[in-house]
Amino acid sequence: MPIHRRTFLKSAASVIPAAALHNVLAQSSPETPPAPTLHPVPAGEDRSGHLHSLGFSSLAFKVVTSDAAGNLFVIEHTNLMPNTGPALHLHLSQEEWFYVMEGEVRFQVGDHRLRLGPGESILAPRRIPHTFSATGSPAHMLIAFTPADKMEQYFIDAAAHPSLAATADFMNRYEMQWIGPSPFWKS
Repeated sequence: MPIHRRTFLKSAASVIPAAALHNVLAQSSPETPPAPTLHPVPAGEDRSGHLHSLGFSSLAFKVVTSDAAGNLFVIEHTNLMPNTGPALHLHLSQEEWFYVMEGEVRFQVGDHRLRLGPGESILAPRRIPHTFSATGSPAHMLIAFTPADKMEQYFIDAAAHPSLAATADFMNRYEMQWIGPSPFWKS
């Protein structure tokens, strides 16, 4: 039958001098971790205080790369317009997760095409080509990238240069690969 830690320490107190026991207890008790810095982001607002745009939707950064030590980046896409969206592309080193909040969104992930509505989600694994577009009316989604890698900087730079955002050279700078135009773009 194992001895419980507290029972062991009480027994040891009768043998170990008080000063030594204090050292044992100090070393064995877990330190209280520092309180996390909280970053609440109100509805419709961006973590950095200003919205971003790629021309086909409005973007609000909800969790920035530095909030999660580079492991997560979350954006909210609002007013995603029909027959628009990103070029068909893939990410070299991160997964991209989509959660539809409003509207209907068409996705292509690898060779699969599907439509998702509110409350539905899909994961686009790393190195798998994917794209998306709203159908019929504007859509609203949450998108998460893990690990975050260079995605936050991509969206900052792409908002400053929207005409370059869907080009191969530009995407390559951010560890993405341009595959081709989106099959959902209106000709």
